[in-house]
Amino acid sequence: QVQLVESGGGLVQAGGSLRLSCAASTRTFSDYILGWFRQAPGKEREFVSAINWNGVNKYYLESVKGRFTISRDNAKNTLYLQMDNLNSEDTAVYFCAASSASLYDEVIGSAHKKFAYWGQGTQVTVSS
Repeated sequence: QVQLVESGGGLVQAGGSLRLSCAASTRTFSDYILGWFRQAPGKEREFVSAINWNGVNKYYLESVKGRFTISRDNAKNTLYLQMDNLNSEDTAVYFCAASSASLYDEVIGSAHKKFAYWGQGTQVTVSS
């Protein structure tokens, strides 16, 4: 079991930056593949980014590549999402998630099914 708490959301102007954090309560943080999802009003939840246990393997949604950076600090039990050059399309509630599955490629290929643990979400609003 792992509990996740996001922070760092807020209101930012287009072109600005935000850094989301996700604190996890577990003694086995490095066992989990971690990810970020987002959901805009009236839209389905979207898989944004993921990172494997040691940070070597990372996945990004095409529309955020080059603007978002995922990272993790296993010593601090914390996941991050640095978001730069934000635009109005990035407005959404952002959720961090954890998967106990062992195969990274399998998790990426079936992200909506493989992440079992979720935070409560943090709102990101980008004004144009």
